[in-house]
Amino acid sequence: MSGEPESPDRPRPAAFFDLDKTVLAAYTPMLLARPFLAAGLLTRAGIARSAWAQLGYVFLAADHRRSERVRGQLSRMVAGWEVTRLQEVVELALDTAVSPYVYLEAVELISQHHRAGHDVVIVSASAEDVVRPVARMLLADDVVASRMHVADGRYTGAIDYYAYGATKAAAVRDLARHRGYDLARSFAYSDSITDLPMLEAVGHPVAVNPHRDLRRIAVSRGWEVRDFARPVPLRAWFPRPVDARVTVVAVLAATAVTAAAVLTALATGRRFLRRSRR
Repeated sequence: MSGEPESPDRPRPAAFFDLDKTVLAAYTPMLLARPFLAAGLLTRAGIARSAWAQLGYVFLAADHRRSERVRGQLSRMVAGWEVTRLQEVVELALDTAVSPYVYLEAVELISQHHRAGHDVVIVSASAEDVVRPVARMLLADDVVASRMHVADGRYTGAIDYYAYGATKAAAVRDLARHRGYDLARSFAYSDSITDLPMLEAVGHPVAVNPHRDLRRIAVSRGWEVRDFARPVPLRAWFPRPVDARVTVVAVLAATAVTAAAVLTALATGRRFLRRSRR
């Protein structure tokens, strides 16, 4: 994609990113299982049931039936949890449980889109109370995510809105109408065949670490295919809270500065050792 800024006189593109296995190198519910256990939100039996539900999703191509099974299991698992407690645990877990699994390639892409003047939107089937803090960590501009039903400050186990499949594509089109995005020039990134409608909704679909079925479709249609393989502990670079005006390029700059400092220190140490031997 071009890094040139967009003209203010024309509708601008946006970039829509799936979260799990696209921006993150793992599935969010699995990353948060241990923090939820430590906080008393989950039991070990609950983790076992959740892991069982996830296995078909992780090791097989995610189709509608398997995704519905995961949806049902996860909604039952959170029934009765306090909303504020979950939000607190997610915030505290970002540094240690989520940040180390962010793909560096995704960070670089988000930075490129921001430099080009594109909004970055995270579009995920996971619950909004989980996705929004992660998106804020990534400095994304907006979120489309599933919404759990809440009564008296607790999750009931029902789902008010499920951001999945064709629903994701509809949400992308709604955002485009409200924000004035040019979908023909917009980008979408995903690993899953279930996100095919979202990928088809934009002019620049990109299959990231795609499952076999999505890879076959992407190749047959001439879509770009990318393989991400370098997780980076992104959250370590940003103290809480993050100023939304800062771009993700700060991560790359901080990495370069740190590397330069290390190299300088090594060079200074070598010169000192050479002088001490004389």
